[in-house]
Amino acid sequence: MALADRLRPRAYTARYPKWMVGRPLLYMSSALASLGDAMFGYGQGIIAAVQVQPSFIHRMFGKTVTMAQIQAGSTGVDPWVQAITVSCLNITAFFASFLAAYICDVMGRRMSVRLGAIMYFIAALIQIFAPNLGALIAGRSIQGIGVGILSMTVPILQCEIAPGHARGLFVCIEYICLNLGYAVSAWVGYGFFFSMPSEISWRGPYVVQAALAAILVAWTFVLPETPRWLVANGFQEEGLGALADLHGGGDATHPNIVATYAEIVAAVEFERKMGQASWRQVFCQYTRRSIVGITCQMFAQLNGINAILYFLPSNLTRAGFSVSRSLLYAGICALVYCSGTIPAMFLIDKWGRRAILLIGSVALAASLSIVGGLQYYADSLPEGPTRIPAADGLFFGVCLYLFFFGATWGPGPWLLGAEIFPLRARAKGMSLSTGTNWLFNFIIAFITPPLFDVMKAGYYFLLVGFCIISFLVVWFIYPETAHRTLEELGEVFGDRVMEEEKVAQVEAKTSAQGARKVAASGLTTRVDDSEVTLRMSEDVVAVGTGSVKDLPATKEVA
Repeated sequence: MALADRLRPRAYTARYPKWMVGRPLLYMSSALASLGDAMFGYGQGIIAAVQVQPSFIHRMFGKTVTMAQIQAGSTGVDPWVQAITVSCLNITAFFASFLAAYICDVMGRRMSVRLGAIMYFIAALIQIFAPNLGALIAGRSIQGIGVGILSMTVPILQCEIAPGHARGLFVCIEYICLNLGYAVSAWVGYGFFFSMPSEISWRGPYVVQAALAAILVAWTFVLPETPRWLVANGFQEEGLGALADLHGGGDATHPNIVATYAEIVAAVEFERKMGQASWRQVFCQYTRRSIVGITCQMFAQLNGINAILYFLPSNLTRAGFSVSRSLLYAGICALVYCSGTIPAMFLIDKWGRRAILLIGSVALAASLSIVGGLQYYADSLPEGPTRIPAADGLFFGVCLYLFFFGATWGPGPWLLGAEIFPLRARAKGMSLSTGTNWLFNFIIAFITPPLFDVMKAGYYFLLVGFCIISFLVVWFIYPETAHRTLEELGEVFGDRVMEEEKVAQVEAKTSAQGARKVAASGLTTRVDDSEVTLRMSEDVVAVGTGSVKDLPATKEVA
């Protein structure tokens, strides 16, 4: 606790320019924070692209191979070594996602994003100059720490800055950025492929990765902190100002801003009375929420997305395409993957999370059945041009799969994990959900190479089985969470309310009523024995303009 107190910011200053106030600030905050997810998508695509390059295989695995051997899938690389190379990122991301829960709560959402971006930048430099497989694995493991922090923090940031009726849209913006990162990496990998036999063909993409990380680090010095975190940590004036700047065009007296601020104060007051939820409470008191948070991310992986993405060029090569054609088609698949997120942006709030996931399970099962059937047929044909028609059909099936995943099971789990937990358990709940994602991401990345080696096309039908199970789990367990504010979801899940919670809820409602009056007319803060209190004053701060510059001067915190 003493360490947490030392790390907790003592003051907050907004650095964004005044012209950004309103929608520009809201959308730029959403999109640029999502650059963290874009970098994870970029990392997925790069490791997929370099695995079919002779210079990379020679440097990392000590195997001298020809393009013909790569196309035939006879590189001589141990599938277990390949599995470790790909999956090491996922296991460090798993542990980092739990660490991020404390960083996010104590140091703030934007500082958590900054730390993740710095780790990503360091990892990129290591991979640019990696002399051997050990250095590459070390770089990817450090990158996993950054990815774990960002993947846990960014969805929370998105949900806490998004208006209640558009949380789905904002998390879809985050997910389309992830997909765009994968698409960029696919085309960057394809472009650098023509630099062979030079090693710049696989080192070059990591230079781009370092540049993206540097941009995100710089942006965190402009990114606003979320109003909910500010209010929860004693920055009432700054929280109201940030809320007004994000949603009210700077007008802190707008009725909608006042009402939302009152809701936030009520939720924070409830948390203060009850204290931060323990891990035991997350599982025992918010049982149904925890089941949803765990299973949504678990099935997002078991439904096969990273079995496809991590090894996409290799799978297309195995189907019968040349290496260059496989990289080109991987780029096209990435664009289809991005396009799938577009309908989700408009439908996930309108149709609801539950319907989207149910449709997705059926569509993914159908798509994987097409891919598996055509892979089985292609394997029965001799290598060469006779495989191309089957390979074309398999390419169509992969595009179909990626479109529907991007529209359903892609953004859905990230949205649910970020929105279903109450404020007092949000960071722990999101880290639980994100940790599940990375655990099963690791499992899929680790078992896919050896299972493909043993089961061949049958592996796709194993994934079909998981799609069917995911449909049943959503149908019987998941409630609908759309069209509710984050503070209203307790009714949806029917959480068990203890007597002390009832008292805290009454006190929180009282605080909300007081906060509504305070926010409507003026706000000032007084710190007394570490307790922040709200009080009315005749010489109140004029917050009507909503400009943070009009708030009391504070010591600037990076």
